[in-house]
Amino acid sequence: MENIKAYVQEHKDRFINELIELLKIPSVSADTAYSHDVFETADAVKASLEKAGCDFVEICDTPGYPIVYGEKIIDKSLPTVLVYGHYDVQPPDPMELWTSPPFEPVIKKTEIHPEGAIFARGSCDDKGQMYMHVKALEYMVQSKTLPCNVKFMIEGEEEIGSKSLSWFVERNQEKLKNDVILISDTGMISNQQPSITTGLRGLSYVEVEVTGPNRDLHSGLYGGAVANPINVLAKMIASLHDENNHITIPGFYDNVEELSLEERAEMAKAPFNLDNYKKALDLNDVYGEKGYVTNERNSIRPTLDVNGIWGGYTGEGAKTVISSKAFAKISMRLVPNQDWEQITELFTKHFTSLAPAGVTVKVKPHHGGQGYVTPIDSIGYKAANMAYTETFGVPAIPVRSGGSIPIVALFEKELKSKTILMGFGLDSDAIHSPNEHFGIFNYLKGIETIPLFYKYFVELSK
Repeated sequence: MENIKAYVQEHKDRFINELIELLKIPSVSADTAYSHDVFETADAVKASLEKAGCDFVEICDTPGYPIVYGEKIIDKSLPTVLVYGHYDVQPPDPMELWTSPPFEPVIKKTEIHPEGAIFARGSCDDKGQMYMHVKALEYMVQSKTLPCNVKFMIEGEEEIGSKSLSWFVERNQEKLKNDVILISDTGMISNQQPSITTGLRGLSYVEVEVTGPNRDLHSGLYGGAVANPINVLAKMIASLHDENNHITIPGFYDNVEELSLEERAEMAKAPFNLDNYKKALDLNDVYGEKGYVTNERNSIRPTLDVNGIWGGYTGEGAKTVISSKAFAKISMRLVPNQDWEQITELFTKHFTSLAPAGVTVKVKPHHGGQGYVTPIDSIGYKAANMAYTETFGVPAIPVRSGGSIPIVALFEKELKSKTILMGFGLDSDAIHSPNEHFGIFNYLKGIETIPLFYKYFVELSK
């Protein structure tokens, strides 16, 4: 343990600078304007894996952005850990809310990160967390302490639904064969209390379009005489929740897993301060489904949220117009047993039925994925908990995350492997938001902890 601590301290500045260089490349997969940058990032990841000690690294073409595959096979009779991560990032918008440019990384001290945090798009999600694994491999190779085989699969489409990943996994099952999958694309409770994510919500993401007249109309000459698509869309969206913030789509809750009071009591043991939560978000109160507390609403309950809405005139000044069209993007976070394709169908049927005469509605599914729950009695979970306990001095707490990593269910289906989610980010790191950041402490602590997972996983596998 002291060896890895010493190695991290000795190479601390280099580790930080290497990550900063990777964060400078704007690998936004959702916007084709950044296509060249996404490919450039794949090349950079390949080079970093080679430098860290992988014996074989390749950039694998897919129908979309490439997947970087690398491996270090020391003995085929030993266990194999498959590390998954992604090198693409969310769009940086809205740009005006960043306190520093999103692709010009800077280190700033904060109340939560007094030792400093790297502010940049992708710093926590997922370049910083993915790169911890690269540096952990470097240490194990340099110190000759790698106890098993390791494979890397780093993709470039996670932020747009991992469109090509299933295609790749289905065609490369032998290449990807493993004993456990290790992912750092989640968070932990705090820098004092580590946690292991044991549950993920699924996702259904759709875009809706409401069309009224065949062109934009003068709101004085036509107002009150024709359906206004923006008004109609607002009413339709408002009707998707009742007075208890319960989702009104028929059949939506049919397969929802109801946790027992005992399980909910175990969840409640995780440290949580509601006043601090509200203060951090500048809220005077929380909001959500009646009958559940905050940490249940954002983890074990399904949700429906509008992620964007637009139509008509939004420029400076006034333009009295009834828009021909109105649009919204809507995401539904799902719990285990809810099938995302079925939920998408239920949403489509219900939403189109809400349309009054005078408008037409289109629902365009974007992407989705299944929820996932991993057992806490597996060798992988035990190894992760032992690693966290050694570096943090306290055992990790199992928690369910409100986020979605749809590929985890895919991996279990196709590769027959359990996934361990060892995240080192914090809820306050503003992933998907302006001013995303990743603590220096968290980054280096991840590099320090990951080799211990390998050590204990091999020991427990004997």
